[in-house]
Amino acid sequence: MMHPYRQIMCMQAMRCQVCQQPARTPLGYLFLAGPADHDPMQPTMLTNQPPVCVKHARAATRLCPHLAGRPMVFLATGFPLYGVHGTLYGLGTDGVKVIDQPEAPLPFRHPNLPTFLASQLVRKLTSFRVVDLDEALQQLTVFSAQSPAR
Repeated sequence: MMHPYRQIMCMQAMRCQVCQQPARTPLGYLFLAGPADHDPMQPTMLTNQPPVCVKHARAATRLCPHLAGRPMVFLATGFPLYGVHGTLYGLGTDGVKVIDQPEAPLPFRHPNLPTFLASQLVRKLTSFRVVDLDEALQQLTVFSAQSPAR
């Protein structure tokens, strides 16, 4: 579990969830998911997992129990903010109380957002390809070797 503040900061600024450095790669951003979390054939995907940088991609897959086995790796170039995960509150006879903790994230335009306590930001991957982690890291190594030094 990632601390909510750290998750929001990494997700908002597109920083690595491990080291908090910029996660951008020359080919896009690496997002990781559990082996059975998403259908890779869908044209879009919602994720509450911040990206990872190339340096920490292997460590993240090794250290996170949720990514055990063969994690899905999304190399994304389109990833707008979508909404939030959290808890919906309302006013009851005894004061403010929890109304619901929905499984699905609330989109930013949802009418319940004013009484929703967000704990995680969610992005919608709209342009991505699913790649094997070794393949992605190899492509990035080749790309870096071919690029002129800055």
